[in-house]
Amino acid sequence: MSPVRKAEHDAGLAAFLAKAGISFKNSDLLKTACTHRSYLNEARATKKETVPGAGAHNERLEFLGDAVIELIVTDHLFRKFPSATEGELTGYRAALVNATILGGIAETLHMNECLLLSKGEARDTGRARATILANAFEAVTGALYLDQGYAAAESFITRHVLSHADDVVARGLWRDAKSAFQELAQAKYGITPAYRTVKSEGPDHARQFTVAVSVGDVVVAEGEGKSKQEAEQAAAQKALLESEN
Repeated sequence: MSPVRKAEHDAGLAAFLAKAGISFKNSDLLKTACTHRSYLNEARATKKETVPGAGAHNERLEFLGDAVIELIVTDHLFRKFPSATEGELTGYRAALVNATILGGIAETLHMNECLLLSKGEARDTGRARATILANAFEAVTGALYLDQGYAAAESFITRHVLSHADDVVARGLWRDAKSAFQELAQAKYGITPAYRTVKSEGPDHARQFTVAVSVGDVVVAEGEGKSKQEAEQAAAQKALLESEN
């Protein structure tokens, strides 16, 4: 990697850390968390030098971070809403940790500027980039957990994810979005929405699905998730939000 490109990447990492309010004892963990598989594959194919410390991609850290986030969010919701049922708590959690929400949080933290991607992946925008960002956010959480333990990861997730919990509950974003959108579509158009899987990608342990929801011949929205069901709910939620505008 050229000195100029390395300096840009280092600046991106520094900006992210400042925005996120975290630091790392082992900076290589952070670099790995921000390294997409495509970057290393391209480097091997072209024999280009990689960023020092970025010798592995972030999928293992993503796997760990996903579990850490789920535990932190589950524990917080369990304590914060003592009267909520299991189904309600599951809905709250799903609304907080889906790929759309985590990708959006990662974008606000300027994670785009510190990701290491292949040239092809770097050109992706929209849903594809949101998925990469969400996975990187999970990987950073896993890296922070390894670097400093549960308390540091919990503080990070509390500030940037759980801060959205009250809004999710107040706006009813946790409810069964598919049922709500079906009622809306049938009342407004007399048509039942249809869902179609547009894309399925990623390793087996972190599969990512993109689902489109249509009313008649019109695609209303698309959503992403780690299962088809989660992606359908995300698509329906986006469709509901679109209907409010």
